[in-house]
Amino acid sequence: MRLATFNLLNGTSLHDGQVDRARLEESVALLRPDVLGLQEVDRGQPRSHGEDLTAQVAESLGSAHFRFVPALIGTPGGSWRAATDEDDTTTEPSYGVGLVSRWPVMRWHVTRLPAAPIRSPIMLPGTRQLIWLQDEPRVGLAAVVETPLGPVTVATTHLSFVPGWNARQLRMLTRELRRLPGPRVLLGDLNMPPPFPRALTGWQVLARTRTYPAWEPKLQLDHALGSGVLPRVVSVEAPRLPVSDHLGLVVELDR
Repeated sequence: MRLATFNLLNGTSLHDGQVDRARLEESVALLRPDVLGLQEVDRGQPRSHGEDLTAQVAESLGSAHFRFVPALIGTPGGSWRAATDEDDTTTEPSYGVGLVSRWPVMRWHVTRLPAAPIRSPIMLPGTRQLIWLQDEPRVGLAAVVETPLGPVTVATTHLSFVPGWNARQLRMLTRELRRLPGPRVLLGDLNMPPPFPRALTGWQVLARTRTYPAWEPKLQLDHALGSGVLPRVVSVEAPRLPVSDHLGLVVELDR
């Protein structure tokens, strides 16, 4: 069972700043996932040609089991509003997370995570420029997947960049996930380095490797955490992909 997480930067390549479907498909082919968590995902955004990127990933995997959940409606970094559960099928430009599975999904579960109420400083990638940003709402998406190794709850999220607030969101999300059948795996860009994810949750660390920035990885921001009795980890990969400023992260589990 290959579980992967991929912050796809709305499909943008750092090579030329373009969004190209062929590069996204090549990235997915390099990951070769059975279940894939996606972050920074567009649907209906002009910058990604109005496409549903989760659906594109699912099509490239030949999967009929996928879902996109918006965290916000509008333009990230511009004019937007927090998404609600009623926005799942909206045709308005939206931005959030996605989950794609080769195997049947028996149940979906959404956890909405509010934005930090304050503006926070952030360093622009590849520069020494510090800017103040308003935080955006986040969302967690979980699926109870019928795998060859039995039912497994697999979730994905992209947490706040605001220190402390992302810790609150992580605790909130893992509390929700404990209500779903185990074992459980959380895949995503948690915007925090080790040892915080394990210290905050008590969940097992399934992968230890640097994932950000892609051109010179110095931090692990992308994580795979496990809860309950899981098969053993037999391999961990962090491939550089044609898309994104993050490396992908793949964890292979087997009995």
